[in-house]
This record gives sequence, structure tokens and C-alpha cells, in this order.
Amino acid sequence: MDGLLKLVLTLSILMSMILSSSALTCSSYTFSSNQVFIACNDLPHLNSFLHWNYNSSSSKLQIAYRQTGISSSRWVAWAINPVSLGMAGSQALVAFQQSDGTIKAYTSPISSYQTSLQEGKLSFDVTDLSAKYSNNEMIIFATLGISNIGTATVNQVWQEGPVSTDSPHVHSTTGANVQSMGTVNLLSGTVGQSGGNDRTRKRNIHGVLNAVSWGIMMPIGALMARYLKVFKSADPAWFYLHVSCQSIAYVFGVAGWGTGLKLGSQSSGVQYDAHRTIGIILFCLGTIQAFALLLRPKPDHKYRFYWNIYHRTVGYNVIILSIINIFKGFEILSPLKKWKNAYIGVIAALAFTAVWLEGYTWYLMMKRRRLDSAGKMPQGIIASNGVNGYSDMRNQGI
Repeated sequence: MDGLLKLVLTLSILMSMILSSSALTCSSYTFSSNQVFIACNDLPHLNSFLHWNYNSSSSKLQIAYRQTGISSSRWVAWAINPVSLGMAGSQALVAFQQSDGTIKAYTSPISSYQTSLQEGKLSFDVTDLSAKYSNNEMIIFATLGISNIGTATVNQVWQEGPVSTDSPHVHSTTGANVQSMGTVNLLSGTVGQSGGNDRTRKRNIHGVLNAVSWGIMMPIGALMARYLKVFKSADPAWFYLHVSCQSIAYVFGVAGWGTGLKLGSQSSGVQYDAHRTIGIILFCLGTIQAFALLLRPKPDHKYRFYWNIYHRTVGYNVIILSIINIFKGFEILSPLKKWKNAYIGVIAALAFTAVWLEGYTWYLMMKRRRLDSAGKMPQGIIASNGVNGYSDMRNQGI
């Protein structure tokens, strides 16, 4: 009775797949090798189609991945991601035409968004791997043993990119190339959208929040505290500007850090370890800085000198680590080059401003000393016993 029930269930699933596929473009395709695939689906991006046979009892998946309208100078890939929905962690089948005209088909585990699709063993068995190219169409054939995945619904990713000197290069990071992922139910044939746009949007929000807060506002706030205090007319406005700028940067930075934790929980791969670790360190240091403001001694307190040293040391380390981590984020996100160049331009402008102001405050200090020795003092410059035009370190700072 159990055997009969399984047979009926299998037949009903096959019938539903045949009926549902009747409206699909892929259902009318005939392979030149006379191979027959029971199920197929038109993938929503990159002119791609997936054909397959799935044996649930043995967890054997026989696939044929087709991409049409592809030139001979492009590589194509189809992958299963056993751990998350996205590129990192994907177990890929890759194919491209080499300069001698032969087709190379191989496996490549993806561990980074900057992958060069290096050949390697996948987390599941792959047999009968081959590929063919003709009439601007690449087809990858393979049989996969996916018993370790443990579910009939798998995360799939498909992609294409340029080939140069017989080596695959990074694919485009806009348009259909960042949307070509989703799920496929191997029993029902249902293909689900990846939510790739939503994930991409979250990654972009994470990047923008952190670049603006930790990478731009924090350095601006430090410049305010270091240089505005030179001018008597800016006292105590510089203090409130500094605190406001750093507080806003911290709030947005924590929001960016939170989105990063969420994205990290949905991804895997050691390529994120350094970025994640620096992010956690930045959050801790930023939080300590925020609470340290509540413990700030009065200007004439005997410990104010040491508090200033601590505050500046932690602050400058936060700025340095922030900039380093933002560039690591660029490596992971692989945005358009103009965004990285724009950030480099902003940081360069802030660095130039800091160097100019540093020189200018030293000029004011030397001028003040000359006027002091002559018994004259210009209005608007704070008298100083220290350097860079600042008053005694024990009484200045925040």
C-alpha cells in the first residue's frame, strides 16, 4: 500500500510539472543529444533556462543549464548555494570557450564577491560534467549528488561575465547580473524570485550608512574639535558642533552596524571575517566614546589632562579603522568604480583640509608668540600655553 501511495504521489507530481511547464519556452526545446529532462523553467534574467531530472530517493539531480544570446568571449555559470541566498557560498558549474576553440567546464566554490572562479571541489559530488557552445548558446550538463542539502527547494544562482586570456573576469554588478538568483523546488518545478533586489538594497544601505557616518562625519567632527577651538569667537560653539556631529554619526553608524550584522547572518565565508571584526571593534570604541562624554571631568580637574589624551587616542583610532573598514567594504560590495573614487575624493579633501588647518594653526601660534613678546595680542585668537593655538591641554578639549 505504501509503495502504491508513493507511485500515485510521484505520478501526480510529474503530471503537475508537465502541465505547468506547457506554457514555458523551455518546454519546447529539444536537445541535439536526444537527452530528455522532465522538468524545466525559464529563469527570469540573462536569457537563461534550467532543465532537470530529480530522483528524490537517491538525491541525484541531473541538470542542463542553457544561456542564449551569449558570445564566445563570455563565461557562464550555474550554482547551488547550500548555505544562503546569494553568491557567497555558492557551488558553481562554470563553462567558457577557450582561445583554441575548446570548451572548458569545471567546478568552482565561490567564497568571495571578488572571485576569479578558480577551479576547486564542491561541497557535493559532481559527475558527467560537460558543456557545449553553438549558435550563441552555452549549455552546461552535470549530475549532482545533493543528499547533504536535505531539501527539495534549493537556492540557485546563475551568472555570466567576460573572458580574457582564457580566464574568467568579474561580472557586471548592475542590472540583471545582480538579480540572477532565486530558489527552485525540484519536485514541483516552482521557481522563486530571490529577493535579490531587496538584499542588494540592504547591502547598499549598509554601505552608505557606514561610509557617511564612520567614514565622513566622524573625521569632520574631529576637525571641528581640533581646529575651531583656536578661534575665541567659536567658543563654545565648536564643542556643540563637535558633539552634535559625532552623536549623529554614532547613531547612523550603529544603524549601519546593525544592518551589517543582519547581512552577515545571511552570508558565509572567511572573506567577511576581517570586515566584521573591525566593525565590532568600531562599535565598541564608538560606544565607549559616547559614554566617556558623560564622565568628562571639568576643565580644571586634575584628571582632565589624562581624559583628553584618552579621548583623542580613541577618537583617532576610530577614524583610522573606519576608513580601513570602508575600503574592505568596497572590496566586498564591488560597487561601480565611481563610488569608490568619490569616497577617495572626500577623504583626500578632508586630509588636505586637516594639513592646511594644521599649518595655519601653527602659523597663528608663531604669530601669537611674536605678538606676546611685543606685548600685543590680536583679538579672536585664544591665548595658549600649548601648541597649535590651543590653550593649555588641561583646560581644552571636550
